[in-house]
Amino acid sequence: LPVRGEDGGARVKPETKRLSAKQAQILNFVRQFIQEKDYPPSIRDIQAGCGISSTSVVDYNLRALERMGYLRRDREVSRAIELLDGTGRRSRTVAVPVVGQIAAGQPIPVPSADTWDTAAAETVEVTEEMLRGRRDVFALAVKGTSMIDALINDGDIVLMQATNRVENGEMAAVWLKREQETTLKKVYFEGERVRLQPANETMSPIYTDADNVEIQGRVIYAMRPLG
Repeated sequence: LPVRGEDGGARVKPETKRLSAKQAQILNFVRQFIQEKDYPPSIRDIQAGCGISSTSVVDYNLRALERMGYLRRDREVSRAIELLDGTGRRSRTVAVPVVGQIAAGQPIPVPSADTWDTAAAETVEVTEEMLRGRRDVFALAVKGTSMIDALINDGDIVLMQATNRVENGEMAAVWLKREQETTLKKVYFEGERVRLQPANETMSPIYTDADNVEIQGRVIYAMRPLG
């Protein structure tokens, strides 16, 4: 997944910094907690919500996120966390349509998958830096655990950029024409066939003819909803 990387300066552009998996988890949790509650989480909220061993670990990672320009804290005030965009500026949010559900396991039928109806009743609020200027972005709810080693679990939300082309190894929403099913997998083009590779060592890849595959979008971000 495209996550940002580490650099000590708060003014470095987000794409030049690398967040650790724990830092990305904390940042997603804080963002989604604020969206749901309209106020920031406490350190103990973050510890419980992210399954972290101690409040000192939370504080350490919050300090790192401050240095990288993703948030600002007032340590004299409880719950005083303000989200920034990775450059020290306040984040702006964008509503992205949630257009349905996708399998991260064995392929399953998805209603209206051939139309990908974007007149969605549900939306998810994301920050502009998560989109990185991309257009034609939609969201899907993940069903299954085949991408768990890529930090995408059952119930997560993935942001997708609509496209019909991906590079080998990119994670994509793949429409299987004959089966009339869709699935979320890493895509590898191998001559006249395509390998759809799960990120779960207990699961086997799916092989299919290249002309049976239609790419619907690539994953650009994953987030874990609260609740």
